[in-house]
Amino acid sequence: MRFAAIADVHGNCAALQAVLEDIAALGIRNIVNLGDCLSGPLEAGRTADLMLLLDMNATVTVRGNHDRYLVETPPGALAPSDSHAYSQLSQRHFDWLRRLPFSAVYRGEVFLCHATPQDDGVYWLEKVSNDGAPFLRPAAEIEAMAQGIDQPLILCGHSHVARAVQLSDGRLIVNPGSVGCPAYDDDKPFFHKVETGHSMASYAILEKTAAGWVPEFRNVLYDHMAMSRLAAENGRPDWAMALATGRVE
Repeated sequence: MRFAAIADVHGNCAALQAVLEDIAALGIRNIVNLGDCLSGPLEAGRTADLMLLLDMNATVTVRGNHDRYLVETPPGALAPSDSHAYSQLSQRHFDWLRRLPFSAVYRGEVFLCHATPQDDGVYWLEKVSNDGAPFLRPAAEIEAMAQGIDQPLILCGHSHVARAVQLSDGRLIVNPGSVGCPAYDDDKPFFHKVETGHSMASYAILEKTAAGWVPEFRNVLYDHMAMSRLAAENGRPDWAMALATGRVE
């Protein structure tokens, strides 16, 4: 079995299109999507249309925390990135978001969730120190969150950090990184920055071999400066810098 995993597109349609072209060039037809599809100051409507096409082609998508905000939060209470996305969406897009499951099992062997199996807003593989430094979460805490999951391969997103962690029993947890948002800051649980240091779109290929599951992390070039300029035009210099450099001020 060989398939692609994408996550955290965040309305970056240009990045998503480049990733889909790369996946097709590799001859891969099957894709799973780990959520946070639309939120951001970019092209939520175009991205949603493309997501609906992927849905028609049997792509399995789970709901991210920002996907949930778009259908559960009153429009006037949405944060800026969610509000910008909301203004571009039509009823069919909201209907699709409402149908997304919190988690899913793909082909009986792969567990999918956006963040953790318990919470769509908590990093699984990372933790943030009191002084705002993200670091690899202790193994015992990662394992505790994986209790009750029998599948040998587990996929999550949310942190935008491409990473693989092997559990003591051999199960593998993989975060494919972010297709559309290479850097950001957040104030939960403490103020911190997540920076890839590059402007490329990220995703992963998962292949089942005789020895077990093997991830291949891929970075794809696209016209990131067009998206950076769009973010700036939409009043988001923070996103503009993140898309241009993979860093935040």
